Amino acid sequence: MTPQPPENRDKDAGRWSDLGRPPLNATALRRALVRPGALWTSLDVVPATGSTNTDLAARAAGGEVEEGAVLVAEEQSAGRGRLNRSWSAPPRSGLFFSVYLTPRVPVQRWGWLPLLTGVATATALSRTAGIDTALKWPNDILVSCPGDDDGAAGPDGTPGTGERKVGGILAERAGSGVVIGIGLNVSLTAAELPVPTAGSLALAGARTTDRDPLLRAVLRSLEEWYATWQSAVGDPGASRLLETYTAGCATLGRSVRAELPGDTALTGEAVAIDADGRLVLATANGVRHPVGAGDIIHLRATRPGGDDSPEP
Repeated sequence: MTPQPPENRDKDAGRWSDLGRPPLNATALRRALVRPGALWTSLDVVPATGSTNTDLAARAAGGEVEEGAVLVAEEQSAGRGRLNRSWSAPPRSGLFFSVYLTPRVPVQRWGWLPLLTGVATATALSRTAGIDTALKWPNDILVSCPGDDDGAAGPDGTPGTGERKVGGILAERAGSGVVIGIGLNVSLTAAELPVPTAGSLALAGARTTDRDPLLRAVLRSLEEWYATWQSAVGDPGASRLLETYTAGCATLGRSVRAELPGDTALTGEAVAIDADGRLVLATANGVRHPVGAGDIIHLRATRPGGDDSPEP
């Protein structure tokens, strides 16, 4: 073997300095997912970008991509969540990707897409990573990490919450369709977590943190659920989307505070998901309020002599 010049060795060392986080294999991913008759029509992996949602939305608005385009970034510097929250993580420590869909169902049912994506993602993670997942309405994916139950200390030494956010979903109109962004913490260590209530697949005890099979599983699950939903013309009942989402939703049956647009808030028990994908809250006076948009905060159960308080 011919020795490499020092400058090449340094370059390779930089690329492979974190051997536990190898880059995604774009060629193998395209071979597995982009096939005639499949939903996914293109798949690009970029080393870094500000936001895959922003980039793919711009391409869609310019007519540069068709339905089924997938854009994956090894690192995001300006990833966005709901309410313009930032989403960042070390390079190759997670899955950060967006897909472009043009649903052929009534537009009023497009609001189910983030919930459908949550169901598809949670299902894929449970099967592939072997972990228990739950959904927080409307767009968060939760896992339990060892040591978190019953208030015990979590893996980072902070008080346990019993559930930690491992992923988020953001859907935005673009062109004639919708761009859906998915961010998943895969191999983050306790020291790398952005906030104490975050988690990762590794900290949840996942049987694999290999991002290639995880990404394939999520995209295949999303393709299956999207096809079923479209075959039912977007009907959440006929497609069993409402039933499945309800069964996996950790928000239902607990006291929550909904922080609504306009700096208003509503506290009550989350009792149902309605046919429009809204969260229905029952307040203390017995009135039911459907919430279509807002930030939902799970509250601890009321203790004798105490008030409800937000979980950390």
